[in-house]
Amino acid sequence: MRPLFGNDITNTSNNNNNSGNGNNDDDSNNNNSRQNTIIDRLTQNGATPVAHIAGKGIIRVVTRCEDAKENSNLDLSECSLIQVPDAVYHLMRHTELKSCDLSGNVITKIPPKFAVKFNLITELNLSNNQMAKLPDELSDLASLESLDISHNSFLSLPPVVFKMKKLKKLNANTNKIIEIDFDMLDVENNSLELVDLRFNPLTGICYDILKAAKVNFKIELSERQKEEWEDLDI
Repeated sequence: MRPLFGNDITNTSNNNNNSGNGNNDDDSNNNNSRQNTIIDRLTQNGATPVAHIAGKGIIRVVTRCEDAKENSNLDLSECSLIQVPDAVYHLMRHTELKSCDLSGNVITKIPPKFAVKFNLITELNLSNNQMAKLPDELSDLASLESLDISHNSFLSLPPVVFKMKKLKKLNANTNKIIEIDFDMLDVENNSLELVDLRFNPLTGICYDILKAAKVNFKIELSERQKEEWEDLDI
């Protein structure tokens, strides 16, 4: 079995400051006690922690997983994750999630098994990460209605989003999208209501076609700034 967290969290330093009064020592002892309790609990459940576990990071992630068991909304935003830790799937294995927020991390990819483990979610927020593609297996998110992939590194719209039959809102603003596959946009058997493509470096031709596109959903575009060379007579 692979380590529980370890490489899954980028911030592995535990910045305890030993200077100052005795209260700092008490706080440090309390945090260490809580961390040890969490590690012991996970070990009893069959998970394997690493020797130098990710301090505050693991506590944050596990605490939010515990909260998700109560409200069915998993919020792992701003956790310095480079991927979804295997331990998250372990902790949430008996919970039917409604939403998952992975925004504000440094995640580069979503594994295919994500759709298997969390196939009932209706909202997925992947914004403000470092992703450039999504796996085809995410089409198994059959209940997904809202997907946010804004502020990433996508060069085009992931084809899988047009295979999500119940998807209503797709936020893809602030990426690096230059061209759009218009054959994908011309899909009638989906539930799309809104596609947000603002703040992408679309080519002039692509922008004009999107502006005039006759599709059964709204396409949001920001005003395009022409490059200087586009006004030159060649």
